[in-house]
Amino acid sequence: MKKRVVITGIGAITPVGLEVEKFWENVKNGNHGIKKISIIDTDNLAVHVGADIPEFNPKDFMDRKEAKRMDRFTQFAVAAAKEAFKDSGLNAENYDPWDMGVILGSGIGGLETIETEKHKLDNRGAEKVSPFFIPMTILNMAAGRISIMLNAKNICNSVVTACASGTNAIGEAFRNIKDGYSEIIITGGAEASITPLALSGFSNMGALSKSEDVDRASIPFDVERSGFVMGEGAGILVLESLEHAKKRNAKIYAEIVGYGVSCDANHITAPLESGEGAERAMTLALKEAMLEPSNIDYINAHGTSTPHNDSIETKAIIGAFKEHSNKLKVSSTKSVTGHLLGAAGGIEGIICALALKEGIIPPTVGLKEEDPKCTLDYVKGKSIKKDIKYALSNSLGFGGHNASIILKKWEG
Repeated sequence: MKKRVVITGIGAITPVGLEVEKFWENVKNGNHGIKKISIIDTDNLAVHVGADIPEFNPKDFMDRKEAKRMDRFTQFAVAAAKEAFKDSGLNAENYDPWDMGVILGSGIGGLETIETEKHKLDNRGAEKVSPFFIPMTILNMAAGRISIMLNAKNICNSVVTACASGTNAIGEAFRNIKDGYSEIIITGGAEASITPLALSGFSNMGALSKSEDVDRASIPFDVERSGFVMGEGAGILVLESLEHAKKRNAKIYAEIVGYGVSCDANHITAPLESGEGAERAMTLALKEAMLEPSNIDYINAHGTSTPHNDSIETKAIIGAFKEHSNKLKVSSTKSVTGHLLGAAGGIEGIICALALKEGIIPPTVGLKEEDPKCTLDYVKGKSIKKDIKYALSNSLGFGGHNASIILKKWEG
Protein backbone atom coordinates (compact mmCIF):
# COMPACT_ATOMS: atom_id res chain seq x y z
CA MET A 1 0.00 0.00 0.00
CA LYS A 2 1.41 3.38 -1.02
CA LYS A 3 1.87 6.03 1.66
CA ARG A 4 0.77 9.65 1.43
CA VAL A 5 3.57 12.19 1.86
CA VAL A 6 3.28 15.58 3.54
CA ILE A 7 5.53 18.55 4.31
CA THR A 8 5.88 19.14 8.05
CA GLY A 9 8.87 21.48 8.29
CA ILE A 10 10.58 24.15 6.17
CA GLY A 11 13.81 26.13 6.43
CA ALA A 12 15.41 28.69 4.14
CA ILE A 13 18.63 30.66 3.77
CA THR A 14 18.06 33.04 0.86
CA PRO A 15 19.06 36.42 -0.61
CA VAL A 16 15.78 37.83 0.76
CA GLY A 17 15.79 36.34 4.23
CA LEU A 18 17.70 34.02 6.55
CA GLU A 19 14.54 32.40 7.83
CA VAL A 20 11.29 31.35 6.20
CA GLU A 21 9.07 34.12 7.59
CA LYS A 22 11.16 36.98 6.21
CA PHE A 23 11.87 35.09 2.98
CA TRP A 24 8.17 34.50 2.31
CA GLU A 25 7.20 38.08 3.14
CA ASN A 26 9.67 39.38 0.57
CA VAL A 27 8.67 36.84 -2.08
CA LYS A 28 4.96 37.55 -1.86
CA ASN A 29 5.54 41.31 -1.66
CA GLY A 30 7.92 41.27 -4.61
CA ASN A 31 10.95 42.63 -2.74
CA HIS A 32 13.88 41.26 -4.70
CA GLY A 33 17.40 40.54 -3.44
CA ILE A 34 19.31 41.52 -6.59
CA LYS A 35 22.22 43.87 -5.84
CA LYS A 36 25.89 44.58 -6.45
CA ILE A 37 27.82 41.50 -5.37
CA SER A 38 29.78 42.16 -2.18
CA ILE A 39 31.01 38.76 -0.96
CA ILE A 40 33.74 38.71 -3.62
CA ASP A 41 35.62 41.34 -5.62
CA THR A 42 34.02 41.57 -9.08
CA ASP A 43 36.10 44.49 -10.41
CA ASN A 44 37.90 42.28 -12.92
CA LEU A 45 34.82 40.24 -13.84
CA ALA A 46 32.22 40.86 -16.54
CA VAL A 47 29.33 40.40 -14.06
CA HIS A 48 28.88 42.65 -11.02
CA VAL A 49 25.25 42.07 -10.03
CA GLY A 50 23.95 39.00 -8.21
CA ALA A 51 21.86 37.78 -5.29
CA ASP A 52 24.47 37.04 -2.63
CA ILE A 53 23.96 36.81 1.13
CA PRO A 54 26.64 38.97 2.78
CA GLU A 55 24.71 38.99 6.07
CA PHE A 56 25.02 35.21 6.51
CA ASN A 57 27.32 34.41 9.43
CA PRO A 58 27.76 30.66 9.96
CA LYS A 59 28.60 31.21 13.63
CA ASP A 60 24.97 32.24 14.15
CA PHE A 61 23.89 28.73 13.20
CA MET A 62 26.65 26.33 14.21
CA ASP A 63 29.84 25.79 16.15
CA ARG A 64 32.64 28.04 14.88
CA LYS A 65 35.17 25.20 14.63
CA GLU A 66 32.79 23.01 12.64
CA ALA A 67 31.80 25.90 10.38
CA LYS A 68 35.45 26.38 9.39
CA ARG A 69 35.46 22.76 8.20
CA MET A 70 32.48 23.25 5.88
CA ASP A 71 32.22 24.85 2.48
CA ARG A 72 29.71 27.70 2.28
CA PHE A 73 27.12 25.53 0.49
CA THR A 74 27.23 23.02 3.37
CA GLN A 75 26.91 25.83 5.92
CA PHE A 76 23.76 26.99 4.11
CA ALA A 77 22.35 23.45 4.08
CA VAL A 78 23.00 22.85 7.77
CA ALA A 79 21.54 26.23 8.78
CA ALA A 80 18.35 25.71 6.75
CA ALA A 81 18.02 22.10 7.96
CA LYS A 82 18.18 23.27 11.58
CA GLU A 83 15.29 25.65 10.96
CA ALA A 84 13.25 23.03 9.09
CA PHE A 85 13.81 20.37 11.74
CA LYS A 86 12.86 22.72 14.57
CA ASP A 87 9.81 23.85 12.59
CA SER A 88 8.69 20.24 12.13
CA GLY A 89 8.45 19.57 15.86
CA LEU A 90 10.48 16.38 15.56
CA ASN A 91 12.61 15.39 18.54
CA ALA A 92 14.41 12.36 19.92
CA GLU A 93 11.20 11.11 21.52
CA ASN A 94 8.90 11.11 18.48
CA TYR A 95 10.89 9.41 15.73
CA ASP A 96 13.22 6.46 15.20
CA PRO A 97 16.59 7.52 13.71
CA TRP A 98 16.52 4.48 11.44
CA ASP A 99 13.28 5.80 9.90
CA MET A 100 14.70 9.22 8.97
CA GLY A 101 16.96 9.93 6.00
CA VAL A 102 18.44 12.79 3.97
CA ILE A 103 18.27 13.34 0.20
CA LEU A 104 19.80 16.65 -0.82
CA GLY A 105 20.50 18.35 -4.13
CA SER A 106 23.35 20.60 -5.25
CA GLY A 107 24.49 21.40 -8.73
CA ILE A 108 28.10 22.35 -8.08
CA GLY A 109 29.04 21.80 -4.43
CA GLY A 110 32.22 23.12 -2.81
CA LEU A 111 33.53 25.37 -5.55
CA GLU A 112 34.60 28.15 -3.18
CA THR A 113 36.84 25.71 -1.34
CA ILE A 114 38.33 24.39 -4.58
CA GLU A 115 39.27 27.91 -5.67
CA THR A 116 40.70 28.83 -2.26
CA GLU A 117 42.79 25.69 -1.88
CA LYS A 118 44.07 25.78 -5.47
CA HIS A 119 45.33 29.30 -4.78
CA LYS A 120 47.16 27.97 -1.70
CA LEU A 121 48.69 25.16 -3.73
CA ASP A 122 49.96 27.50 -6.42
CA ASN A 123 51.24 30.23 -4.12
CA ARG A 124 52.23 28.57 -0.85
CA GLY A 125 52.92 24.93 -1.68
CA ALA A 126 51.22 21.54 -1.34
CA GLU A 127 51.68 21.32 2.43
CA LYS A 128 49.42 24.35 2.89
CA VAL A 129 46.37 22.66 1.33
CA SER A 130 43.81 22.02 4.07
CA PRO A 131 43.46 18.45 5.33
CA PHE A 132 39.72 19.16 5.23
CA PHE A 133 39.86 20.05 1.53
CA ILE A 134 38.23 16.82 0.33
CA PRO A 135 35.40 16.59 2.91
CA MET A 136 34.71 20.30 2.42
CA THR A 137 34.52 19.99 -1.35
CA ILE A 138 32.66 16.76 -2.08
CA LEU A 139 29.06 17.39 -2.93
CA ASN A 140 27.58 14.69 -0.69
CA MET A 141 28.96 16.31 2.45
CA ALA A 142 25.95 18.61 2.91
CA ALA A 143 23.69 15.55 3.20
CA GLY A 144 26.27 13.82 5.37
CA ARG A 145 26.56 16.77 7.74
CA ILE A 146 22.78 17.02 8.11
CA SER A 147 22.48 13.29 8.82
CA ILE A 148 25.19 13.54 11.50
CA MET A 149 23.59 16.62 13.05
CA LEU A 150 20.12 15.07 13.21
CA ASN A 151 21.14 11.43 13.77
CA ALA A 152 19.32 10.42 10.58
CA LYS A 153 20.27 6.80 9.90
CA ASN A 154 18.06 5.87 6.94
CA ILE A 155 18.99 6.75 3.34
CA CYS A 156 21.60 9.50 2.90
CA ASN A 157 21.90 10.44 -0.77
CA SER A 158 22.90 13.40 -2.91
CA VAL A 159 21.34 14.40 -6.21
CA VAL A 160 23.33 16.20 -8.91
CA THR A 161 21.24 17.27 -11.90
CA ALA A 162 22.44 20.86 -12.29
CA CYS A 163 19.57 23.33 -11.79
CA ALA A 164 17.05 20.49 -11.38
CA SER A 165 18.90 19.05 -8.36
CA GLY A 166 16.66 20.47 -5.63
CA THR A 167 13.42 19.36 -7.28
CA ASN A 168 14.82 15.94 -8.15
CA ALA A 169 15.87 15.55 -4.51
CA ILE A 170 12.36 16.36 -3.30
CA GLY A 171 10.84 14.02 -5.86
CA GLU A 172 13.14 11.13 -4.92
CA ALA A 173 12.44 11.74 -1.23
CA PHE A 174 8.71 11.72 -1.96
CA ARG A 175 8.97 8.38 -3.77
CA ASN A 176 11.16 6.88 -1.04
CA ILE A 177 8.54 7.59 1.61
CA LYS A 178 5.62 6.76 -0.67
CA ASP A 179 7.06 3.32 -1.35
CA GLY A 180 7.62 2.61 2.33
CA TYR A 181 11.39 2.75 2.63
CA SER A 182 11.40 5.52 5.24
CA GLU A 183 9.05 7.65 7.31
CA ILE A 184 10.88 11.00 7.28
CA ILE A 185 13.34 12.57 4.84
CA ILE A 186 15.14 15.90 5.07
CA THR A 187 15.35 17.16 1.50
CA GLY A 188 15.80 20.18 -0.78
CA GLY A 189 18.94 21.84 -2.09
CA ALA A 190 21.92 24.06 -1.28
CA GLU A 191 24.32 26.07 -3.43
CA ALA A 192 27.10 28.66 -3.03
CA SER A 193 28.50 29.40 -6.47
CA ILE A 194 29.04 33.14 -6.39
CA THR A 195 32.76 32.75 -6.97
CA PRO A 196 35.09 34.28 -9.56
CA LEU A 197 35.44 30.99 -11.41
CA ALA A 198 31.71 30.22 -11.56
CA LEU A 199 30.73 33.76 -12.56
CA SER A 200 33.36 33.77 -15.29
CA GLY A 201 32.36 30.38 -16.62
CA PHE A 202 28.64 31.09 -16.72
CA SER A 203 29.25 34.56 -18.13
CA ASN A 204 31.57 33.38 -20.90
CA MET A 205 28.98 30.87 -22.07
CA GLY A 206 26.43 33.68 -22.33
CA ALA A 207 24.14 32.49 -19.52
CA LEU A 208 24.39 35.42 -17.08
CA SER A 209 22.82 38.85 -17.25
CA LYS A 210 25.42 41.60 -17.41
CA SER A 211 22.91 44.31 -16.56
CA GLU A 212 24.00 46.86 -13.97
CA ASP A 213 20.37 47.78 -13.24
CA VAL A 214 19.37 45.66 -10.25
CA ASP A 215 15.68 46.11 -11.07
CA ARG A 216 16.10 44.91 -14.66
CA ALA A 217 18.65 42.12 -14.30
CA SER A 218 16.44 39.13 -13.40
CA ILE A 219 13.29 39.66 -15.48
CA PRO A 220 11.85 36.28 -16.54
CA PHE A 221 9.60 36.28 -19.62
CA ASP A 222 10.36 39.94 -20.35
CA VAL A 223 11.22 40.91 -23.92
CA GLU A 224 14.45 42.54 -22.64
CA ARG A 225 15.72 39.59 -20.59
CA SER A 226 19.34 38.72 -21.27
CA GLY A 227 20.40 36.01 -18.83
CA PHE A 228 20.01 34.79 -15.27
CA VAL A 229 21.30 36.35 -12.06
CA MET A 230 23.36 34.11 -9.79
CA GLY A 231 21.94 33.57 -6.33
CA GLU A 232 23.00 31.43 -3.37
CA GLY A 233 21.41 29.77 -0.36
CA ALA A 234 19.42 26.70 0.66
CA GLY A 235 15.83 25.52 0.85
CA ILE A 236 15.14 22.50 3.07
CA LEU A 237 11.88 20.62 3.60
CA VAL A 238 10.94 17.88 6.03
CA LEU A 239 8.87 15.26 4.23
CA GLU A 240 6.97 12.74 6.30
CA SER A 241 4.50 9.94 5.78
CA LEU A 242 1.01 11.14 6.62
CA GLU A 243 0.58 8.28 9.08
CA HIS A 244 3.74 9.21 10.98
CA ALA A 245 2.87 12.92 10.96
CA LYS A 246 -0.64 12.30 12.27
CA LYS A 247 0.63 9.99 14.98
CA ARG A 248 2.61 12.84 16.50
CA ASN A 249 0.01 15.54 15.70
CA ALA A 250 2.39 17.43 13.43
CA LYS A 251 1.36 20.59 11.62
CA ILE A 252 1.17 20.06 7.86
CA TYR A 253 1.97 22.65 5.19
CA ALA A 254 0.98 20.72 2.07
CA GLU A 255 0.91 17.26 0.53
CA ILE A 256 3.14 16.12 -2.32
CA VAL A 257 1.14 14.10 -4.81
CA GLY A 258 3.12 13.84 -8.04
CA TYR A 259 6.63 13.78 -9.47
CA GLY A 260 7.69 13.70 -13.09
CA VAL A 261 11.17 13.45 -14.54
CA SER A 262 12.63 13.25 -18.04
CA CYS A 263 15.74 14.03 -20.07
CA ASP A 264 15.93 16.01 -23.30
CA ALA A 265 18.86 13.83 -24.49
CA ASN A 266 19.67 16.70 -26.82
CA HIS A 267 22.35 19.23 -25.79
CA ILE A 268 24.73 19.88 -22.90
CA THR A 269 23.22 23.27 -22.07
CA ALA A 270 20.34 24.23 -24.39
CA PRO A 271 16.81 22.95 -23.71
CA LEU A 272 15.06 20.92 -26.40
CA GLU A 273 13.60 23.50 -28.79
CA SER A 274 10.20 21.80 -28.93
CA GLY A 275 9.85 21.79 -25.14
CA GLU A 276 8.88 18.11 -25.24
CA GLY A 277 11.22 17.13 -22.41
CA ALA A 278 9.82 19.59 -19.89
CA GLU A 279 6.32 18.87 -21.18
CA ARG A 280 6.86 15.18 -20.51
CA ALA A 281 7.99 15.81 -16.91
CA MET A 282 4.84 17.83 -16.19
CA THR A 283 2.61 15.22 -17.85
CA LEU A 284 4.18 12.41 -15.81
CA ALA A 285 3.72 14.38 -12.58
CA LEU A 286 0.03 14.82 -13.44
CA LYS A 287 -0.27 11.11 -14.16
CA GLU A 288 1.23 10.05 -10.82
CA ALA A 289 -1.00 12.55 -9.00
CA MET A 290 -4.01 11.19 -10.94
CA LEU A 291 -4.95 14.71 -11.98
CA GLU A 292 -6.18 16.38 -15.12
CA PRO A 293 -4.42 19.49 -16.46
CA SER A 294 -7.46 21.52 -15.41
CA ASN A 295 -6.78 20.67 -11.74
CA ILE A 296 -3.58 22.73 -11.58
CA ASP A 297 -4.04 26.33 -10.45
CA TYR A 298 -0.48 27.65 -10.25
CA ILE A 299 2.92 26.86 -11.75
CA ASN A 300 6.14 28.09 -10.20
CA ALA A 301 8.12 28.12 -13.44
CA HIS A 302 11.82 27.44 -13.80
CA GLY A 303 11.80 30.90 -15.44
CA THR A 304 15.49 31.73 -15.41
CA SER A 305 15.33 34.99 -17.43
CA THR A 306 17.42 33.50 -20.24
CA PRO A 307 16.06 33.94 -23.77
CA HIS A 308 15.93 30.21 -24.54
CA ASN A 309 14.56 28.88 -21.25
CA ASP A 310 11.56 31.15 -20.82
CA SER A 311 10.12 30.80 -24.33
CA ILE A 312 10.71 27.04 -24.45
CA GLU A 313 9.27 26.47 -20.98
CA THR A 314 6.22 28.46 -22.07
CA LYS A 315 5.91 26.18 -25.08
CA ALA A 316 6.20 23.13 -22.80
CA ILE A 317 3.49 24.39 -20.45
CA ILE A 318 1.15 24.98 -23.36
CA GLY A 319 1.93 21.49 -24.65
CA ALA A 320 1.18 19.86 -21.30
CA PHE A 321 -1.88 21.90 -20.35
CA LYS A 322 -3.41 22.63 -23.77
CA GLU A 323 -6.42 24.95 -23.52
CA HIS A 324 -6.12 25.11 -19.71
CA SER A 325 -2.78 26.91 -20.08
CA ASN A 326 -4.69 30.16 -20.66
CA LYS A 327 -6.29 29.80 -17.22
CA LEU A 328 -3.10 29.00 -15.32
CA LYS A 329 -1.29 31.45 -13.09
CA VAL A 330 2.45 31.17 -13.77
CA SER A 331 5.26 33.06 -12.06
CA SER A 332 9.02 32.89 -11.69
CA THR A 333 10.24 33.74 -8.22
CA LYS A 334 13.80 33.83 -9.55
CA SER A 335 12.86 37.43 -10.25
CA VAL A 336 13.08 37.87 -6.46
CA THR A 337 15.80 35.44 -5.39
CA GLY A 338 17.97 35.16 -8.47
CA HIS A 339 18.82 31.65 -9.64
CA LEU A 340 20.07 29.41 -6.84
CA LEU A 341 21.04 26.61 -9.27
CA GLY A 342 20.80 23.31 -7.35
CA ALA A 343 19.05 25.02 -4.43
CA ALA A 344 16.34 26.60 -6.61
CA GLY A 345 13.97 23.64 -6.42
CA GLY A 346 14.20 23.60 -2.64
CA ILE A 347 13.19 27.20 -2.09
CA GLU A 348 10.61 27.05 -4.88
CA GLY A 349 9.05 23.94 -3.31
CA ILE A 350 8.71 25.93 -0.09
CA ILE A 351 7.13 28.80 -2.04
CA CYS A 352 4.54 26.46 -3.54
CA ALA A 353 3.70 25.00 -0.12
CA LEU A 354 3.18 28.47 1.38
CA ALA A 355 1.25 29.69 -1.67
CA LEU A 356 -1.19 26.82 -1.17
CA LYS A 357 -1.39 27.28 2.59
CA GLU A 358 -2.02 31.04 2.47
CA GLY A 359 -3.83 31.33 -0.86
CA ILE A 360 -1.29 33.76 -2.30
CA ILE A 361 0.34 33.51 -5.73
CA PRO A 362 3.66 35.41 -5.78
CA PRO A 363 4.49 37.74 -8.67
CA THR A 364 7.09 37.80 -11.40
CA VAL A 365 8.89 40.96 -10.30
CA GLY A 366 10.34 43.33 -12.89
CA LEU A 367 8.32 41.93 -15.78
CA LYS A 368 7.14 44.89 -17.85
CA GLU A 369 6.57 43.68 -21.38
CA GLU A 370 6.19 39.99 -22.22
CA ASP A 371 8.21 38.44 -25.02
CA PRO A 372 5.78 37.69 -27.90
CA LYS A 373 6.82 34.03 -27.48
CA CYS A 374 5.79 34.11 -23.81
CA THR A 375 2.00 34.16 -23.89
CA LEU A 376 0.86 32.98 -20.45
CA ASP A 377 -0.39 34.83 -17.36
CA TYR A 378 2.88 35.44 -15.48
CA VAL A 379 1.34 37.32 -12.52
CA LYS A 380 2.99 40.58 -13.46
CA GLY A 381 3.54 43.24 -10.83
CA LYS A 382 1.84 42.12 -7.63
CA SER A 383 0.93 38.89 -5.89
CA ILE A 384 -2.63 37.59 -6.22
CA LYS A 385 -4.86 36.48 -3.38
CA LYS A 386 -6.50 33.30 -4.67
CA ASP A 387 -7.59 30.03 -3.11
CA ILE A 388 -5.59 27.36 -4.94
CA LYS A 389 -5.69 23.60 -4.50
CA TYR A 390 -2.80 22.33 -6.63
CA ALA A 391 0.56 23.89 -7.52
CA LEU A 392 3.29 22.56 -9.79
CA SER A 393 6.99 23.47 -9.57
CA ASN A 394 9.36 23.09 -12.53
CA SER A 395 13.14 22.79 -12.58
CA LEU A 396 15.19 22.30 -15.74
CA GLY A 397 18.94 21.69 -15.71
CA PHE A 398 21.96 21.69 -18.02
CA GLY A 399 22.37 18.23 -19.50
CA GLY A 400 18.67 18.12 -20.36
CA HIS A 401 17.37 17.28 -16.87
CA ASN A 402 13.67 18.06 -16.34
CA ALA A 403 11.82 17.68 -13.03
CA SER A 404 8.32 18.62 -11.89
CA ILE A 405 6.56 18.14 -8.56
CA ILE A 406 2.91 18.71 -7.71
CA LEU A 407 1.78 19.89 -4.27
CA LYS A 408 -1.75 19.79 -2.92
CA LYS A 409 -3.29 22.16 -0.41
CA TRP A 410 -3.62 20.51 2.99
CA GLU A 411 -7.23 20.54 4.09
CA GLY A 412 -7.05 18.09 6.99
